[in-house]
Amino acid sequence: MKKIYFASFALLLSLNAVAQTERNLEDINQTNSWLKVGALIAAPSGPVADHSSFVFGLDVAAQFLRTNNFGVGIATGYSKYFEKSDTPEFQGMNDGFGAIPLGLMLRYYPKPEGIFVGTDIGYTFLSGVTSENKGGGYVRPMLGYHNYTWNVFAYYNHIVRPETTIDIQSIGLAMTYNIRFK
Repeated sequence: MKKIYFASFALLLSLNAVAQTERNLEDINQTNSWLKVGALIAAPSGPVADHSSFVFGLDVAAQFLRTNNFGVGIATGYSKYFEKSDTPEFQGMNDGFGAIPLGLMLRYYPKPEGIFVGTDIGYTFLSGVTSENKGGGYVRPMLGYHNYTWNVFAYYNHIVRPETTIDIQSIGLAMTYNIRFK
């Protein structure tokens, strides 16, 4: 699995090697930088699926188009992993745990509108878990569709924890709205 993550990361970085006009941070404007805000829903996978029934969350990222095709930024948000319960009246209550990612966002846009690929890489802080399980590194590869205003994408999220406890994995869909900087 680590080889797949490394290969994905190397591919995204190599896509930037194509000769394009690079922008500096001083060039930020509404045509090359925006805030992405949206929602996500996911199904837990792997061992955590034995404990969590579904994931719902908020997705937030600030993006800067370094070139016309390559975007970088900071990604964060909040995801709630709802605990499984055999009793219907307890489902969706405050049980479960939360995940707050903080990471580097990388995106490749072959065209101004259409398919894109990307990944988020960073650290996820966990809430509502025992004190020795504070979080872990994460990677979230994705494939989606984008236009000037919206992004819709499928993703796989993997939180790798240093303890011998369960890694947290999920497969989901997200939709974000682009708020342009002025």
